[in-house]
Amino acid sequence: MTDWQRRVDAVWADETLDPTAVTTRIDELATERPHDDAVALFERAGARDSAGREREAEQLYRRALEIGLDDERRTRATIQLASTIRNLGNTAEALALLRAEYEREPHGDLHDAAAAFYALALVSSGEPERAASIALQALAPHLPRYTRSVTGYAREIAEEPL
Repeated sequence: MTDWQRRVDAVWADETLDPTAVTTRIDELATERPHDDAVALFERAGARDSAGREREAEQLYRRALEIGLDDERRTRATIQLASTIRNLGNTAEALALLRAEYEREPHGDLHDAAAAFYALALVSSGEPERAASIALQALAPHLPRYTRSVTGYAREIAEEPL
């Protein structure tokens, strides 16, 4: 799987490829894996998502999550699925998925990614103050100063306790 993943990563890193070419290459690599390989399905979903083919991506993300992914990919797939379905107009489900991921992943880069997409979904649902609160709380630990102040203010603008 390591060599396979390196080749997949190389496709994603190749900035000369347009979204259609990325999808084609990822699909070709996916044929090397078993039919219901969750990682291959996840990569295929991401390619379609990047190409603006959200409906196709949604089904592939759901199948990959159903089969089971390692923890990091599961988090990424959940975030990407939620972003996709938010774009397709299913804000309520996106919010539920992102809130669960945000609360499940308390630290690190994936928490920040969950927070960013959770904030976007909150804006889409008409809750911009709560979105600002979530985004500011994710940003605060990265500030060289004022972490405590920004965190406090972010919590104050939230409509409900975090």
